[in-house]
Amino acid sequence: MLEQPKAYTVSAITRIIKATLEEQFQSVWVEGEISNYHHHTSGHRYLSLKDEHAVLKAVIWRSVGATLKFTPQDGQRVLAFGDINLYEKGGQYQLVIRRLQPVGIGALELAFRQLHEKLSAEGLFDEARKRPLPEYPRKVGIVTSPTGAAIRDIIQISRRRNPSVELVIYPSAVQGDGAEDTIAAGLAYFNTRDDIDVIITGRGGGSLEDLWPFNTETVVRAIVASRIPVVSAVGHEIDITLSDLAADLRAPTPSAAAELVVWSRDEFRRRLDDLVYTQAQQLSYLAEHAREALCSLLDRPVFRRPADLFNQRRQALDNSLRLLGAAGKNRFDRIRNRLSLVVSRLEALSPMKTLARGYSVSRRLDDGALVRSWKDAAKGDRLETILADGRLVSLVDETSGKS
Repeated sequence: MLEQPKAYTVSAITRIIKATLEEQFQSVWVEGEISNYHHHTSGHRYLSLKDEHAVLKAVIWRSVGATLKFTPQDGQRVLAFGDINLYEKGGQYQLVIRRLQPVGIGALELAFRQLHEKLSAEGLFDEARKRPLPEYPRKVGIVTSPTGAAIRDIIQISRRRNPSVELVIYPSAVQGDGAEDTIAAGLAYFNTRDDIDVIITGRGGGSLEDLWPFNTETVVRAIVASRIPVVSAVGHEIDITLSDLAADLRAPTPSAAAELVVWSRDEFRRRLDDLVYTQAQQLSYLAEHAREALCSLLDRPVFRRPADLFNQRRQALDNSLRLLGAAGKNRFDRIRNRLSLVVSRLEALSPMKTLARGYSVSRRLDDGALVRSWKDAAKGDRLETILADGRLVSLVDETSGKS
């Protein structure tokens, strides 16, 4: 009977391989291209690293993934730092990533580009949504570190320009983990008040890592959501932060923000003095113009000898009445003459004139019809004959006419 060879169980050989791999490949750097990237609902991230000849599976646990500054994407070339681990149930080895950085570009720079592209697509940086700052704010909210150089500069500039403008400080962290949450909280707090006219948020200069809270989505969205105009004052003139792009106004430094927001009392007084001077000049001109116009009026004869004007008007009235009377008399005479002529003509045509010359007019009494011919009367008709000095009533006894 053949002796059975010594054999390892699957579990045993797997554990030996696991121990060997994990002992030999601790804290290694692996360069490759990301493929099959998947962000699981559990928070863990699964991906593969590949080159022209091989593929290595990898995993990023949730706690590590939460610290990533950029979002891994298929096709990105990266450097991954971590430990080789064997997944016993699947019999597969994988790289457990503890650090991940892009090749050829910094992680923060890549994160900046990715977030800028995302928020730009939403229109959060559009100039059309930005509002003008109030010209004369009375109360300014400031979200920054209460101990940094930025707040000292803002206070100094503000007191120099206008001590009457009140500054309200919301103390926040401006770098490190969680700083973006305190900055957003400060912006939200000032938006609960009705007495804040404008908000300044920012800090002094620093490295890209130091300034990173102002490149986060949390702060950008808090700025955009503010109903109060926001000035971003991150003291790094060379680099533009996403907060600068989202704010209603970008100031290159906190000092510049104070210069832009706090109106100058001295400048206001100069403007007021200039306005008063201009108004006084205009009033003086108007007064001089009115005086000249009045003097010109007073130099007229009507004001120097008012009785002359009265006498002239009275004489003109007398002349008008005289002309009116003469014109009326002449018109009356013309009408009277015309009327006399008409009367004369009417009298010449009057039947009474004809009767006075010995003529008469007869008419039938029963119907008043004139008797113009012997045929107009018949025997027995009663006629009325009108004479120049009276009338006759007769009874027709006989009629006859020319044969």
